Order: sequence, then C-alpha cells, then structure tokens
Amino acid sequence: MLQSLEMLLTSYDMPAHDHNASSRAPAPGLFRGPGDAASFAPAALGYALFATRWLQAPLYFGLVAAQGVYVYKFFNELWKLIGHVINGYADETYVMLAVLKLVDVVMIANLLIMTIVGGYETFVSRINLQGHRDQPEWLSHVNSNVLKVKLATAIVGISSVHLLQMFVDVHHTSRHALLWGTVIHMAFILSAAILAYMSGPMLESRKGGHGDGGGGGHAEGHGGGNPQLIPKQSGGTHSEVTSVGRAAPSASAAMPAASRGGSGADSRIRAAGFPAPKTLEDFDHDFVRSLDREAVATLGKLDFITAKENVVLLGPPGTGKTHLAVAFGTRACQAGHQVLFATAAEWAARLADARAAGRLTKELALLDRYPLLIVDALGCFPLEAEEAQLLSRLVAHRYERGSLVVTSDKPLSGWDLVLGDAAVASAVIDRLVHHCEIIGVEGDNYRMRDHGGFGFASSAAR
Repeated sequence: MLQSLEMLLTSYDMPAHDHNASSRAPAPGLFRGPGDAASFAPAALGYALFATRWLQAPLYFGLVAAQGVYVYKFFNELWKLIGHVINGYADETYVMLAVLKLVDVVMIANLLIMTIVGGYETFVSRINLQGHRDQPEWLSHVNSNVLKVKLATAIVGISSVHLLQMFVDVHHTSRHALLWGTVIHMAFILSAAILAYMSGPMLESRKGGHGDGGGGGHAEGHGGGNPQLIPKQSGGTHSEVTSVGRAAPSASAAMPAASRGGSGADSRIRAAGFPAPKTLEDFDHDFVRSLDREAVATLGKLDFITAKENVVLLGPPGTGKTHLAVAFGTRACQAGHQVLFATAAEWAARLADARAAGRLTKELALLDRYPLLIVDALGCFPLEAEEAQLLSRLVAHRYERGSLVVTSDKPLSGWDLVLGDAAVASAVIDRLVHHCEIIGVEGDNYRMRDHGGFGFASSAAR
C-alpha cells in the first residue's frame, strides 16, 4: 500500500507551487516539441475565455451610477418630508409612509452595494481589503451561494416594507392590491427559504440539529446526542495546548459553548477551542519560501467542507501550518459550521477516555455533527500504539462523512514512525488523502525570526 502512494509521499519534499506543475501551460517560446505546442493551445484558449470576465466590470460601474440615483431620490424625498412637516401639511400617516419610503430606498441601496461589492469580488476580481478597518464581515467568506441567499433575504426585506406601506395606507389601497401584495410577498419568502435550503447552510443546520450523523453544521439548542460527550476545548496558549494532554472534564463543563445558549459566529469560534485567533488575511505570505497561495485561497471558500474532503498541511515547525488550520476553521465558523480543534495527542486522549467509558462508538457518532475537525501537531509528540489505533479509528470514521484538517511537521512517508506502525500509517494515509488537498509549507521558523540561527526548532506548530 505504501509503495502505491510513492508519488504522494514524495510531494512533501518538493515546493508546494510545483505540486500541480504538470497541469500548467508552458511559457511561450519554450516549446520543446509538437506535443507542448498542442497542450498550450487549449490552455491559452481557457485563459482567454477567463479574461472575458472583465466584460462584466462596466456593469458594476453602471450599478454604482444607479446607486447615485437612489441617493438623489432619498434626499429629494427627505426634503419633501421636512417641507410638509414645517408647513403643517403632514399628518401621522403621511410621516409614516414617507419614512417607510426612505427606508425602502435605503434597503434597495444596501442591496445594490451588496451586489456591487460581492458580485465583483466573486465573479470578476478580488478586492484587496485585507487589513481595512471597514471590511464587511460577510465579504471574507462570500461565495455565489452566500451571495444569492443574502440578496434573497434583502429582497424579502424590501417586499416587507412595501407591504407595510400598503397596510398603513389601507384606506387608499384596494383589496385587490392588498391581496396580490400579500401573495407576492409570501412568494418572495418561500423562494428565499428554498434558495437558502438548496444552498447548503440551512440543510446542514437541519441535519446537525437532529443529530443524524450527516456532518451537519449546527448543534445549538438540541438536547439529543449527549453533547457533553465532547470535552470542552482549552482557552490556553498554544504551548499549553500542545505540551500536555488533558483528561475529559465533567459533563457540565464539557458542553460546547454554543450548546449552552450561545449563537452566531462568535459562539461557534469560542466553542471550537482555537488556541489563538487567526485569519487568512493575517497570514504572512512573504515570510514563507514556498506556499501554493491559489490553493489556500480556494480552500478559504470552504467548498472542501461541503464536499466532505480533507486538508493536510505539511512543513517544518513554525512555518504557519496551525495558523492556516485555525484560519480555515474560523472562516468555517463564520459560514455557519461547527468546528472542533485539538492536537493529535488530545484527540487520542479524548477517544481513549470515551473507550474506557464504553461510549467510543457514540462519541464518534456525535462528532458527525461537526462538519470540520482539526487535528493539529501530528508527529510533535510520540503516540502509543493504542493512541495511534484510536486516531486511525477517527480518520476511518470521518472518511467521506466529514472533513478533517491535519497539520504535521513530518512528511507522509514518515508517518509510520509517527504512528508507530506501518500498517496503521498506511490505513490512515489511504483514507485521509483519497479526497484531500495536500499543502506543503516551506520556510524558516516564524517564531525564531528575531533570533537568527541561535534558536532551536520548536515542537509546536505555528
């Protein structure tokens, strides 16, 4: 089995940007034969077709002009309202209708800016807002599905304002108009609900809430599945997390924060137990020598979670593997997924406690409610044979059922030493890399950047 993985095992020793070198088009003027020229033609055509996305750019600037029209309309209506109030021509109904009209204009303007910024970012070109203090929270994890759901909910809000205007001015609105206004509004609500359900987050929330083992996204507020079986994550420093193992706490302390009444991205992030806050925007790409930035950006869209695929981050200590893993997990929490973070030693201890209590199968089934599990620092500390078997059991159980992000400072070819057995290593690698993106991170130790060559390699991943 290990021999059949020879190509994958050697990928750690080559630069990350060369991992897909065979699929890239050669540079013009470097053809070595007719085959090279023939392979370049389809690639050039693909790049040309991709470049046509810039034809959409004028459309978004047209929407900017339309937004200017709504700004003018807003202040025009506001001036009329102020004039009527000053002259004493405005009764309560008129003021309410005028204010609702202003709200309607603002909501349409919000819809426009969401379409302009989110659509341009998604379909034309990235907008470099990294570090900008006013960067929209939703823009960091926007994709076509998220954008469609947000637009649909914005349309429902606009329709609600229109319907409210009709009911406020009911004496001047026909019953026929009221009936059809209500029907159209309900149609908007139904279509938005169906779109959200088909886009994924609502479906994952429904699965996770019923504990059906389908890798659902939410676990809040449901009593089934014994959530106390998942030990609470530590809020300590990373050195504390990776240097000592932890026994499972009591049932009341072990319940995730999101299950104790919290909600939203912040609660999911706290419940995940990340060692420190990390984002993809904060990652220092200039420090590492070799990293496939395109692959990292693609993983940041979280499609691998929907596809129940895995990510393996390989590289020397201090090169940013844990930073990337936590950043992926944080973005998943922001997108509505439940995530759990622990070191390999902690996962082994957790499963060992569950097996000692006779509930290992139930514990593994409960973990199905979390679409993403992060196994950090595999190889930093030696594992006993029993611990390696339990990790193998976890990987086998998650296979095609949920996503794993694994970080290790050892190449895949050295995992037989990490796990203490070639057969166990083969089984783990076989299931882990079948549906997987392997990212190699090469560079100097980030933590020792201010100490020149006098530092020792750290046992904890950055």
